[in-house]
Amino acid sequence: MSTQVTIQYFDGCPSWTLALENLEAAAREVGVQLDVTEQLVETSEDAERLGFVGSPTILLGGTDPFAPSEPRPALACRLFETPRGPSGSPTVAQLVTALRSAQSTPSG
Repeated sequence: MSTQVTIQYFDGCPSWTLALENLEAAAREVGVQLDVTEQLVETSEDAERLGFVGSPTILLGGTDPFAPSEPRPALACRLFETPRGPSGSPTVAQLVTALRSAQSTPSG
């Protein structure tokens, strides 16, 4: 069984490929296969319609495990709080935790 993942990004974001690399490393650690969809967000209107809160946004089964408490759709770079301070991507360890949580949550 594979985990459905959507990684949303915009063209000017330098961090979305790092987020994807970290996600793939986390999947190897957890032992899950990912079914990844890369979704390019091109306009502010797209960001609003999708609820896109910045690049990269990682959706596991349609849910953002790193959702901000007050989401504001924006065509902008996103920062994640990590043990080493703000970063353009969650750490592999944070993604391992998110993947394990997504696996234990019944879908639909």
